[in-house]
Amino acid sequence: YRSTSEPEERSQRSGDDSLDGLSNRVPRCPLTPSLSPQKRTTSQSKTEPPLLRTDKRTIYTAGRPPWYNVTGTTFKEAFVIGLCGGSASGKTTVANKIIEALDVPWVVLLSMDSFYKVLNKEEQELAAKNEYNFDHPDAFDFELLVTVLRKLKKGKSIKVPVYDFTSHCRRKEWKTVYGANVVIFEGILAFANKELLKLLDMKVFVDTDSDIRLIRRLKRDISQRGRDISGIIKQYNKFVKPAFEQYIEPTVQSADIVVPRGGENFVALDLIVQHVHSQLEKVRVPRPVSVSVRESALASAHQGQPLPKTLSVMESTPQVRGMHTIIRNKETNRDEFIFYSKRLMRLLIEHALSFLPLKPVSVETPQGGVYDGKRLSGKRITGVSILRAGETMEQALMAVCKDIRLGKILIQTNHDTGEPELHYLRLPKDISEDYVILMDSTVSTGAAALMAVRVLLDHDVAEDKIFLLSLLMAEMGVHSVAYAFPKVRIITTAVDKEVNDQFHIIPGIGNFGDRYFGTDAPSDWCESDEGMDF
Repeated sequence: YRSTSEPEERSQRSGDDSLDGLSNRVPRCPLTPSLSPQKRTTSQSKTEPPLLRTDKRTIYTAGRPPWYNVTGTTFKEAFVIGLCGGSASGKTTVANKIIEALDVPWVVLLSMDSFYKVLNKEEQELAAKNEYNFDHPDAFDFELLVTVLRKLKKGKSIKVPVYDFTSHCRRKEWKTVYGANVVIFEGILAFANKELLKLLDMKVFVDTDSDIRLIRRLKRDISQRGRDISGIIKQYNKFVKPAFEQYIEPTVQSADIVVPRGGENFVALDLIVQHVHSQLEKVRVPRPVSVSVRESALASAHQGQPLPKTLSVMESTPQVRGMHTIIRNKETNRDEFIFYSKRLMRLLIEHALSFLPLKPVSVETPQGGVYDGKRLSGKRITGVSILRAGETMEQALMAVCKDIRLGKILIQTNHDTGEPELHYLRLPKDISEDYVILMDSTVSTGAAALMAVRVLLDHDVAEDKIFLLSLLMAEMGVHSVAYAFPKVRIITTAVDKEVNDQFHIIPGIGNFGDRYFGTDAPSDWCESDEGMDF
């Protein structure tokens, strides 16, 4: 089972540009029969699974799968594999080969190297002279590491620091990483912290001969980090080797599996993959059903039920009913459709603001008197639109709320699975402290709204601080959102009872985005926010 040549450990450090965006999340890469242990070749053993890449201007793209099942329940916690071993032992190679063979939808590879502490000026001077011990436990920010891994295990979004090994400091930009089915955490001291050990579902120790590790370290540091051979050897003898013997090698006792020879040991790798599969099978979440089956089930479940208390429908005054008459009329031209839609949006947002919590406050009037009034009880309001038609509500929101911050979410349907997927996300910083007005022009089945709410929860927005606004909703969508997220306030101008086989709201408005923007949606395009979608 030994490869004919020794594979090098591929550097996959945090500072690598290839890890921007979604590149740390690896798509399915099935282990084909030609890659069985008996038939592997040298070239095949070096093959790495493809990495998803994205333009650096966007945060994440390429389709985030949904976080919930048909009942609104979130998926199980991620299965976390810990990989420990000496420097240049082959941990990253082992991690990539596990990813290659696992055949699970989403895998995140998290490196301990990202969590080196920020060095002060004196420590940086020592590091420049190879006098700083990067292999000692005190060199790592374990508190941040435990916090990040704990959130990642629960499927929360995380920020990972980007460490620059040339300057020995963290870069200003941090990577945004989303949760996955499997998280592989690798590092020289992966087993050295008790809190970390509690988060690991499987612990693997990569055991490689010290001479091989030194050779790999020399090649890596010279070619990739621009260091001289004398400095590397000095650092190895003074810090790396003693730290391995004192802090790393003893942790092999915590391992569930020991892998001699690292990435060359195909038998051990296959055993690891089999074990992970068996563990995932025990907590397997039911595979997503098709949209038609899922929404039919939801419709049947909610049929005849009273509308939830979290729903608020604007009073159907003659003015409101008159505007609905105009925008629902298929003969209405685009200019009138836009004009009266904007009027209705303004009224909807004014209505929604009345549900924000207010606190009493007294102010002095210009005449010297005191007025007992109200003020928003909280930090601020942020508007988030579900692209593209939800974006049409932003102007009305900005006209009512001064200096409001805006975010955007793009959700599209995967036509192979029938599931909505997150394709673009831009949210303001510190949104977790805000009241969020989530805007969607129409809500039919509620699938996109469900996912958009999950995105906000994933960014630590409190459920009771989310207000879902839409000009028109179907009863099915209202029930779906309220069932999954009972604390989300749902606010609309009207609710229609039915959804047809194509998930159009009946009687409905039609495709709001196409009527507003004057476009015709291609037959293979399905957006998240219009009457014909989710």
